[in-house]
Amino acid sequence: MAPKVHAFEEVARHNKKDDCWLIISGKVYDVTPFLEEHPGGDEVLLTSTEKDATNDFEDVGHSDDARATMQQFYIGEIDESTLPVKQQYTPPPTASSTAVRSSGSSSKILLFILPLLILGLAFVLRFYLKKE
Repeated sequence: MAPKVHAFEEVARHNKKDDCWLIISGKVYDVTPFLEEHPGGDEVLLTSTEKDATNDFEDVGHSDDARATMQQFYIGEIDESTLPVKQQYTPPPTASSTAVRSSGSSSKILLFILPLLILGLAFVLRFYLKKE
């Protein structure tokens, strides 16, 4: 018999302590009976609901025993076409790149104003030196 295929919306509704499903590596697991036994606590599993929890699962580095234990909670596959589109993270511009841009424009202004200041100072000095 082929495994049952679940839509993401269906899996996402199972997000409570008394009804908890997870998506890991394209498979759907009903981990409700395991919540109290989970070594990391039930909150860790509950925060992995309503999304693809594969990265959360892999980041922890589960043992082979943990992976074998998962199999008893397997209830089907996820319909990949129903998964939400992952947003690509684009970091905000860093302060250093902004500082480079602003210091670049201020140095251009300084290159224009500095000669004018020197010229003005020369005229002022010449005026005062002629009076004496």
